[in-house]
Amino acid sequence: MDADALSRENTHLKARLVEVEAALAEVQEANRRLEGILRAAQRDRFGKSSEKLSPDQFNLPLEDAELAQGVLEAAQEKAEAALSRARGDEPRKPARNRGHLPPDLPQIERVIEPASILCPCGCGEMARIGEDISRRLDVIPAQFQVLVTRRPRYACRRCSQAVVQAHAPEHVVPGGLPTERLIAWIIVSKFGDHLPFYRQAGIFERQGLHLDRGTLGNWVGRACFHLMPVIDHMKAHLRAADRIFVDETRAPVLDPGRKATKSGYFWAVVSDDRGHGGAGPPIVLFHYAPGRGREHPLKFLAGYRGRFLQCDAYQSYNALTEITRDQGPWQLVYCWTHVRRRFVKRVESDGSPIAEEMLRQIALLYRIEVTVRGHAPADRLAARREHAAPIIAALKPWLETQLSRIPQKSLLAEDIRYTLGHWSGLIGFLDDGALELDTNPVENQIRPIALTRKNALFAGNEIGAENWAMLASLVATCKLSGVNPIDYLADTLQAILDGHPRSRIEDLMPWRYPKQPSSLAA
Repeated sequence: MDADALSRENTHLKARLVEVEAALAEVQEANRRLEGILRAAQRDRFGKSSEKLSPDQFNLPLEDAELAQGVLEAAQEKAEAALSRARGDEPRKPARNRGHLPPDLPQIERVIEPASILCPCGCGEMARIGEDISRRLDVIPAQFQVLVTRRPRYACRRCSQAVVQAHAPEHVVPGGLPTERLIAWIIVSKFGDHLPFYRQAGIFERQGLHLDRGTLGNWVGRACFHLMPVIDHMKAHLRAADRIFVDETRAPVLDPGRKATKSGYFWAVVSDDRGHGGAGPPIVLFHYAPGRGREHPLKFLAGYRGRFLQCDAYQSYNALTEITRDQGPWQLVYCWTHVRRRFVKRVESDGSPIAEEMLRQIALLYRIEVTVRGHAPADRLAARREHAAPIIAALKPWLETQLSRIPQKSLLAEDIRYTLGHWSGLIGFLDDGALELDTNPVENQIRPIALTRKNALFAGNEIGAENWAMLASLVATCKLSGVNPIDYLADTLQAILDGHPRSRIEDLMPWRYPKQPSSLAA
């Protein structure tokens, strides 16, 4: 090999070395970041000031860890490819978890042919002996299309009298642009995916469609009008539930007279029997009210026939225990999660050993609940009386003893008094297997409202807040029922426009709609 060839080879090897070193440096940096995230998660989980007891609280850092893991894997693959090239080997094919792609998705095929299929030995064209196939999930962002409807007219050539034509279908916006599916998409985008109308208008703009937020609001308002019978029937179902969950969250509403916002509230009412394997449908209903006083739950819960109200200890609910009903006054069942949060704060602020022990006892109660989730009420009740009742029996005198030993004006004493003051409502789950330890079913439905509120800032008026509550109810109930809310709303709107009889309104409930198949692996 002459000197020039040696020089070129040396330059080539140096370039390969630099490439490999750079790739390895990227691997080290990605690994360092991942280790840092995992160490932080460990501190949060096991550190002195952490809650220490509920693994469900530590899921959020896992998202960051998965992201960092993806960066590390990509860096490792790049380094392995660089090493293979440096050695002159064929790169190894990485293993992939491809998930499960639904068979009904459209498939677009592409064929990648080699640059040449001529044999390097000069034998001519090579024969095809097989192929490798890969399937990847692709997306067409917000692809809009124009639905053209033609209605031919027919006339008799002999008499010139008779003319026939199919009736024009009814639409939410007569003579307007949107299909019912487009309106459903707009509804779910705002009340399910938390995209305010002005952000949706920006999505349309990128597609060359000039639609202002006022137009989108008008379309959605028209849909509200047609969907009111569905909401009314959902209310009738909910009134028959034996046990409901209730919670409330702030709902700012524009006050044009003051050029500011005023504080209204969304009150959420939920029925969810999945915890005890009940047959009742899962329902979420939001009610808008201009305040948070006792008169509001008294008003929107009028006519409900249930016995148990699972709620936090907000004083407005106390009025429900005083009203006269055929079923007797409401029985309030309080939330152990709210109790737990109080003692978590004491651990975080003071490192209180009393609070830590209280958290351990609550954790034991929840471990029992995990074992009976989805079981029949009788089985749940039997397990609770066998395992949870002894814990509860020992917990109350222990709390009373601890209260007598600590300063009465301390925050810990306040938390213990709160727990003892609501004791009868906290232990209701020991008397009925259909009851839950907490109000998580309704709190989980409140969170999306808060996200929409954060992005949209406020409702334009009280009527807008009422429509917001109605549409959020439909979207939330669809999700709770495992139903695609866009498909449901589009088909339901069309059925109503086509004259679906009121006597069969039950057929249009979200829980009657075909469930959405879960096709993609986590």
